[in-house]
Amino acid sequence: MAQVQQDEKQIVAQNKKARHDYFVLETYEAGIELFGTEVKSIRKGRVNLKDSWCSIDGGEIFVNGMHVSPYEQGNIFNRDPMRVKRLLMHKREINRLYGTIKQQGLTLVPLSVYFLKGRAKLEIGLCKGKKNYDKRETMAQRDAKRDMERAMKNS
Repeated sequence: MAQVQQDEKQIVAQNKKARHDYFVLETYEAGIELFGTEVKSIRKGRVNLKDSWCSIDGGEIFVNGMHVSPYEQGNIFNRDPMRVKRLLMHKREINRLYGTIKQQGLTLVPLSVYFLKGRAKLEIGLCKGKKNYDKRETMAQRDAKRDMERAMKNS
């Protein structure tokens, strides 16, 4: 049986819609405050980041709209799948993010959930919203790149 390295990132879920709808300016890593059955459910990959966002309230940062499915064997210990979860970051980082968000009108969006050294982590992106023409431009660039790679491969 192959043994997994402890220092390796084990990505559980990604928010692909976030990269489609936003320009990601910076990324941050935050721990997630979870209960035991939630951790077990996330290990099984039963987490959904679609339509989730982060908010800062009272010097603390929270993730809203992150769906963690109830653990099958969890019975009475299961929590509400849509509950607001607190994120663990340094106070200095949170204050800097809060100032940036208020000044520049940016938003915090969860990009992925992964395990690092046995701990559940959330990758947060400091994002700026894309307009429709930006989305079309990104899709055109991706298609052009794909066509060039296909032409290079065939020749």
